[in-house]
Parts: sequence; C-alpha cells; structure tokens
Amino acid sequence: MAFIKLNLKPGINRNVTNYSNEGGWYDADKVRFFSGLPQKLGGWTRQTTQKFDGVCRQMWNYVTSFLDNFLAMGTNSKLYIEVGGIIYNITPFRATYTTTDTDNCFATNSGDVEVIVTIVAHGGNTGDTVVFTGATDVGGVPAAELNTSHVIDVIDVDTFAITVSTAATSTVAAGGGTAIIASFEIEPGYRSVAQGYGWGTGTWGRSYWGLGSTQPVDLAQRDWWLDNFDNDLVANIRNGAVYYWERGSNLDPGTALGTRAVLLSSLSGATDVPAIAMQTLVSQNDKHLLAFGCTPYGGGDQDLLLIRWANQDDPTNWTPEVTNSAGFIRVSRGSRIVRALATRQEILVWTEGQLYSLQFLGTTDVFGLQELADNISIISPRACVAVNNQVFWMGHDKFYAYTGRVETLPCEVREYVFTDMNRTQADQIVCGTNEGYNEVWWFYPSGQSNWNDRYVVYNHLEKIWYYGTMVRTAWLDSPLRPYPQGVATEQDDAQGDIFFHEYGTDANGVAMSAYIQSSDFDLGDGDQFMLSRRIIPDLNFTGSDVEEPEVTFQVRPRNFPGATFQSDVADSKNVVESSVGVYTDQIFIRARARQMALKLSSDGLGVNWQLGSPRIDVRPDGRR
Repeated sequence: MAFIKLNLKPGINRNVTNYSNEGGWYDADKVRFFSGLPQKLGGWTRQTTQKFDGVCRQMWNYVTSFLDNFLAMGTNSKLYIEVGGIIYNITPFRATYTTTDTDNCFATNSGDVEVIVTIVAHGGNTGDTVVFTGATDVGGVPAAELNTSHVIDVIDVDTFAITVSTAATSTVAAGGGTAIIASFEIEPGYRSVAQGYGWGTGTWGRSYWGLGSTQPVDLAQRDWWLDNFDNDLVANIRNGAVYYWERGSNLDPGTALGTRAVLLSSLSGATDVPAIAMQTLVSQNDKHLLAFGCTPYGGGDQDLLLIRWANQDDPTNWTPEVTNSAGFIRVSRGSRIVRALATRQEILVWTEGQLYSLQFLGTTDVFGLQELADNISIISPRACVAVNNQVFWMGHDKFYAYTGRVETLPCEVREYVFTDMNRTQADQIVCGTNEGYNEVWWFYPSGQSNWNDRYVVYNHLEKIWYYGTMVRTAWLDSPLRPYPQGVATEQDDAQGDIFFHEYGTDANGVAMSAYIQSSDFDLGDGDQFMLSRRIIPDLNFTGSDVEEPEVTFQVRPRNFPGATFQSDVADSKNVVESSVGVYTDQIFIRARARQMALKLSSDGLGVNWQLGSPRIDVRPDGRR
C-alpha cells in the first residue's frame, strides 16, 4: 500500500482546465485560504435590530473628539448615522411648508386609513417622504399618527395621500389645525442602474435627452460620498448637491442626531460652494475639502474634469483669493472624473482611461496634478481601495495595483469573473478590505443578476485569489469597530441590514453552506488504474460552536479529463461520500480510476473547519 499526501497549492485557478491545474484548487464558495490552507469563512450577525430604508452604497466610520463612534450610511432614499446600535435619520429636507400653506391641510373619509393632504404646489413625487409636526387629531385619526414620517402617493400638483394605521371615524373636509409643519425629504434616487425613455430622462444637451422612445437612457443609481470634517459629516450625492451635518459641541450627541443635514451652501458665511459635484472628500493631512467633477467658480454647468477646493480649515469658503488657499485645477485628459481616493501621501484621481496623482504642494498653487498612467480603466467608482500603502482596483477586464507605479495584477480567476458579469449594473461593484486576513474583496453582479451576488477576493499577502457568492451592496473594514461591516438589501426588498462579519460560524443564525473542490490529480502516473481504499483526513475544527462538528468528504474519481464524475465507463466509480467528524481517524472507500478530485463541504450550524494535508491509500490495479 502507498499513501498519496495531498499538499495542494493555495488559491483558486480558473484560467486553465481542470486537469492542467493538477495540484491546485478549482472551485469554492465561502472558503478562504489562511497560511496556505483552505478554511471556512467566518460568519456574520445583524449589528442592529433596526433596518434601514433603501439600498446602501456607502458607509463611513469616524470617531469624534467627544468619542462618538459614528457610522454614516447613504442609501438611495436616506442618509443615516448609526451609533450605539441605533440608526438615526439625518436625511436633508428639500422644502418645508408652514402656515398658511399647511393650515387644516388634512382630509379624512369615514372608515378609510388613507388621509388626503392639500398643500398647493407641494413639489413632491410618489415615493417621497414627508414629515409632519404640529397637527391635531382629524376625523378620529390620532395626532401621533399624523405627526410622523409618511411616504406620499401623489394625486396632483396640490394634493397627495398618506396612509395611517387608524381608520377615520368621520369625514372631515379640512382639519389638523394651523400649527402644522410639513417637511419634505430630498427625492429618493434609483436603487440600481435603470433605463428610461423620452423627454426628461436625461440632462439637456447630453446623452439622448428628448429622442422620444427610440433610445433608452441609463438612469444612474443613487450614490453618496461621505467623509468627516473634524466632528462633522460631509455628504454629497454623486453628480448632485453637497450637504453638511454638524455634530455640535454638546457632550451628548442626542441633540445633533435629532437634526438633519443641510446644504453646505446654506451654512452661515458660505461662498461659491459647488452646486453639483461628482464627489467630495477631505484631504485630512492639510484639512481642505475638495470637490471633483463640479460646477466651476462663478457658476455654470457641471465640469466633469474640474477639481475645486475650499479654504484650508474652512469648508464653507470656496472663493479663491490672495488671502486664502481656495482654488481649482482641471484634469487635462479624459471626459470625466470617475473616482478620487485619498491615500497616505496623495489623492489618486481616475478618469475613464487615466490615473492622476493630486498632491498638496504648500505653495501658492496649493495642489499639483501629475499623470501616473494612461490606457487603464476602472469599472466602477467604488471598485478601488487603499491598504498598506498600496491601492487595488478592478478595471473593465483586469485587476490593477498601484505601489508607486501602476501594475497589472496576475489573476487566476480573471476569466471566471469577467466573462460572467452583468456590466449594465457595473456601477454597483464595491471594493473593501478585510485586513484581519490580508484580503481585498470585490462584490459584483453575475451575468444573470441585477444585484451584487458574488465576490472575488485577492489575498495581497499570499498573492492568491478565491471567490464565492454573497449579496452585499457596501462594505467597510474599520479599525474603529470590532468587526468588518457589510450591508445588504435583497433585490426585491425595501429595507436592509447592517452585519458584523467574521463573527461566529453561521450566516446570521442560519447554517452557512461552504465547499471547496480540487482540480483533478493523477493517481500514480496517470497511465494505469489505481484502487483507492481509504483516506486519512487532516481536519481542524477549531472555532466550531457544536460539540461534534462534521463535514462531508468526497472523492470524485474518473478516468479521463472529459468524462463526468458519474461516468458510465465500466471501470469508473461514482462519487464516494462520507461524513468526517472530530474523532474520525480514517475513511474507508472503494474507488478505481486514473484520476481523482477531492471536495470538502459543510452545511451545519456551528461548524468551522480548516483542511490540512489528507492522505489517500492507493495501489496499482491494472491498465484496463
């Protein structure tokens, strides 16, 4: 008898055939490599009992000088801050109506839960949110059910309907009093990339605006960009307005958390604030607030290649003067800025085909711009991340790294990822780190999905790749929180959850299915048949939450690379499967074949595992 010891190469390789990748791994889900060995991913659990509205595309975590640990979140419909496990709505208001516009604006019909609201020229659209305060009981509907937030259903330019819990007990044509305040939140954006037709679906002079129903126009998903300026939050909608939320100086943040973000341009002393920006960020080293792809100084149409910045330590003053450091610079090539990313020594700026370095000079020019690379690509604004003085990003057909120079990352799963991707929804692709395991993650939509349903991981320490399935719309790995945070809103859901990752072994209380399968390897020299009679497993169940965890061990024999594992060739055996537990010392099998693959899987609650170097007992068994 002879034992074959399986020391397989770490990482998944899908760029070559199964058989040519002998000695490696070919397929996996919910499995990572740690110190070169495959192990099941850590689990996740819901961080808060509250759900948030909409699809979250951006999170930002920071700690204030008052030691508040804030997590800001931007969804397609809301802007939130989470602290202490409680989610607060700080979504800006677009308009507020008071007396006389709102006097006795409520009307009820006996037996109905629908309340009709009349506010002349309210400017709302179906799906918008309005918040009422100051109303009194109307037609048997309690004031408490009126004085809250409501999603509106527009009837006409002057009226809309809201729904309450308590049916009216009488018909009232106009009621609610004269102290009513109606505040409308900013209009929600799209949950993902959508398509529209005809007038009004684009911006005048761009795209296919006004071409009727012959040409669809892509309607961009709602994206937020978030950053902190000292204790305060800067938030802007991609290619939209810039907002500001002030933490204030009270020791208790409760007062501030009860207020809403406001337009940056509405703050006292604000001058020449860009009306529209593709993105904003704070250069933390020199305390400048910058806007990329924004409206120019003095007003006008959005310039998609323009970079402006406010005066140092003053996010409200954007007027360039001899006595301040406010200013602007324009990217020389490309048609639009796609993303800006702050790193330790510079700000990287991507256009569709170039990468630039924006650096603080400390001179009268303030910032300088230098081209780093040409003929590169970036697939989405959120497809890049900085880690350990390196930057990684996904292009349209390859992965890149910037380490002082731009390099193409060798990727053994490149064909698998890029040939099965819904590029219509590429803007959803998001990148983040999991530094506890030296990983960079990309979440992306597979070819048949309109939602992020897959991930691909690059382990930048071991320089290997692996992938799997998971629905995540945003990701944040922050040293200010105990675990990486991911958020998810299912495609057909209106609300989502925040999750702590690498927490336990299960998927929020549900068993996590995980597996890994090797490429085929020869038994012997591959010429003659070999008879396999037993396997000596090498498994570590450390971290399991059950007393007797089990995994499923499969040997998958076949005679030729083109044959199926359940081949009808007489000398080939079917898949041999066995359960392996903590105290399993050997597995008895009977499989006769020229080559074999190994598959390890688990789907039980509380199970965690790491595979070592199993051994297979084989002996020659003829050539026919």
